[in-house]
Amino acid sequence: MIDQKIITQLVEEKLTDDQFIVSIDINTGNRISVLVDSFSGVTIDHCVAISRNIENNLDREVEDFELQVSSAGLGESFKIHQQFVKNTGKEVEVILNDGNKIEGILKSVDDNGFEIESSKREKVEGHKKKQLITRNHRIEFDQAKTVKNIIKF
Repeated sequence: MIDQKIITQLVEEKLTDDQFIVSIDINTGNRISVLVDSFSGVTIDHCVAISRNIENNLDREVEDFELQVSSAGLGESFKIHQQFVKNTGKEVEVILNDGNKIEGILKSVDDNGFEIESSKREKVEGHKKKQLITRNHRIEFDQAKTVKNIIKF
């Protein structure tokens, strides 16, 4: 089986300063899946350069493999800390481990978790109409099942 450390090294050789590895998965059939992201975006040319660097440094005669290099998609859950930092200020959907869902603006991120600001119309005593209530939710990373961008058109 192909060593993940070798693949990681080959990917890192082609990353620019603002790019980072989201994940590298290698299954038992030597299917290599590389997922990269960037604060300024990942182009097809970046993915091709990473793919070619891996292909040129692995010997198919020794071990046959399948390779897929791609950028993190908009609908995918955040997997690493840099993705949270990249999406600070954007609207996200959080599914907690208990099944509850929170939608709001990702306000801040630290080493242990993140803060979401959500706004919702609720009935407030003394008012006839529902009022817009804004709340801040502190969520530890281990409390969140999934966190992903909300895409609006």
